[in-house]
Amino acid sequence: MNNKENTDAELISVEEDDENMKTIYLAGGCFWGAEKYLSLIPGVGSTLVGYANGYTANPTYEEVCRRDTGHAEAVKVEYDPTKVSLAFLLELFYDAIEPTSLNRQGGDVGTQYRTGVYYIDEADKNIILSSITPLQESYDKPVMIEVKPLDNFYPAEEYHQKYLDKNPGGYCHIEGAKFEKARRAVDNATLYRKKTKDELRRTLTDIQFEVTQNNATEPPFRNEYFDKFEPGIYVDITTGQPLFISTDKFESGCGWPSFSKPIYDGLVTELSDYTHGMERIEVRSKQGDVHLGHVFKDGPKELGGLRYCINSASLRFIPKERMEDEGYGYLLGLV
Repeated sequence: MNNKENTDAELISVEEDDENMKTIYLAGGCFWGAEKYLSLIPGVGSTLVGYANGYTANPTYEEVCRRDTGHAEAVKVEYDPTKVSLAFLLELFYDAIEPTSLNRQGGDVGTQYRTGVYYIDEADKNIILSSITPLQESYDKPVMIEVKPLDNFYPAEEYHQKYLDKNPGGYCHIEGAKFEKARRAVDNATLYRKKTKDELRRTLTDIQFEVTQNNATEPPFRNEYFDKFEPGIYVDITTGQPLFISTDKFESGCGWPSFSKPIYDGLVTELSDYTHGMERIEVRSKQGDVHLGHVFKDGPKELGGLRYCINSASLRFIPKERMEDEGYGYLLGLV
């Protein structure tokens, strides 16, 4: 990063700027790339780069780089919690940094490049700490991300605001593929809301309600999708969360839709089921928590050996030609 022209910088208030938005401050190395990456996440309303949690007032870039100011290069992120949760935002943030690196990200070295999550809402503290726990479990080395209240934040000079928008070929320590991932990120927790049973009684058919809510099983060979193989995706009938894709569907002869796997790991949960005198693995949608069917180990070996035997009544099929219009365009590359 190059030196910049010094302009006046004032301390940003640590109050929320908009009652409908929430704010978090994230330090992830050079703020040029961090700002661009975070700004692409759906639900993020605005970003501002600056200097956080130091002990000097109105620092310049030169001072932060060459003097002991204690500041970290950080990004003020304002986001809409109805579109992206803090937990999901942090998950994406962690994916763009090296969390076990101390005072270094990419080729940038110094305390100003340390990683940190600085909060202004005390209620966010437990969410942040809870997000660190599974992150630490995935590394052998200690995670070096600071978690602290925001003490102060001074906006960086105008030259640094939206730097990569102004300079598309500028330096960035985050690999390009991460930006596309951020742009296409979908927070299932906010997008695919779990509905109450009263809501579902009003919108589902009797068989759909019995299957999804009471673990019923529809008749084989007399259900909507057992013999459907046209291109498209299958979503949770109650939430719209994508679950399975036509390219993973196969004819098993069992009379129910059969898939070799869900679209992505984490879309379903699997539970032991000992009902009806059998030992089986029940499959439920993770977001809607509805009964889908069961998974067996008698699927085609060339497809991984699993057979997700799913009730048609728990699914809604969206043909490929309607995916874009219904908000599932980001999955078209898989069909």
